[in-house]
Amino acid sequence: MSAKGLVLLISGPNLNLLGEREPEVYGTATLDDHVAAAAAAADERDLDLEHVQSNHEGDLVEAIQGARGRAVAIVINAGALSHTSWSLHDALAAFDGVVVELHISNPAAREPFRHVSTIAPVADGCIAGFGGLGYPLAIEAVDRILAARS
Repeated sequence: MSAKGLVLLISGPNLNLLGEREPEVYGTATLDDHVAAAAAAADERDLDLEHVQSNHEGDLVEAIQGARGRAVAIVINAGALSHTSWSLHDALAAFDGVVVELHISNPAAREPFRHVSTIAPVADGCIAGFGGLGYPLAIEAVDRILAARS
């Protein structure tokens, strides 16, 4: 375990298809590419990174619950569940570390149903619309928030 702790990176439904699915919206980088960028950013900041991807909402809830008392932060790209999942909201509300919501695209510039996030009310902040750059930016945000709280 690193000196600063563990960051849990959560990827929701359909993110396993990054690089293939709608490259005009999400780019050509794969989920593995994004996780590698986040891991490199975490390593630079003496943070450990663990990644979980699932197409099943309950698996994501269990991952969040499992992070309680174990992780200092959660970075979550919940995909479409960001706009519909009150169970993710409730699980994140019970987590006492830093929470950063992450989106590759900019939901505010897309379909109206994407304009509201169920995660935003329980997140410290949101990084959206920067493509793959959002992953290292989210790790940097976690590191800065942790430093400000210590």
